[in-house]
Amino acid sequence: MHSVLKCLRAPMRNANAHEIDPAQFRAAMSAFTTGVAVITTVSEGGCHGMTANSLTSVSLDPCLLLVCPRRGSLTGEAIRQRMAFAVNLLADEQAEISQRFIGKLDERFKDLELAFDHLGLPLLPNCLAHFSCVVRGIHPGGDHDIVVGEVVACRARDGEPLVYYRGRVGHHRLQPLG
Repeated sequence: MHSVLKCLRAPMRNANAHEIDPAQFRAAMSAFTTGVAVITTVSEGGCHGMTANSLTSVSLDPCLLLVCPRRGSLTGEAIRQRMAFAVNLLADEQAEISQRFIGKLDERFKDLELAFDHLGLPLLPNCLAHFSCVVRGIHPGGDHDIVVGEVVACRARDGEPLVYYRGRVGHHRLQPLG
């Protein structure tokens, strides 16, 4: 409680959002634990994919979610061209897959036993869940694009998620409260 009161009393040094140091912002956001997903699509005959933790459920009626690819990324551009994408929620044993889809790796899909959904989108094996989406809108969001997708198919299985916290991926087991 003491730290909360101290925070409330602290003066607003960075009232202008343009003064916030991006590294400080990234460090603060890393305290928010998220799941890890790989966003996939197909464009111009090739599969594209990226690891993401910027994934949010938006609406239940209709079922919408959003993802945020870096502006100008190959996967982001492929989503713009195809106007469809899949979300693959990774299970706790899939840390290697999450690393494979980070950065500039040409053969991200090599040796993976892919399935393809009814839209022709690549689905990664052994994921906790898959969501097939058609793009409803793309909005600018700084150095990223905010892509809103309508979920047209989804499925899930039991298991534990791969989580992202403080710049690292790992395992987490929920413990009952109380």
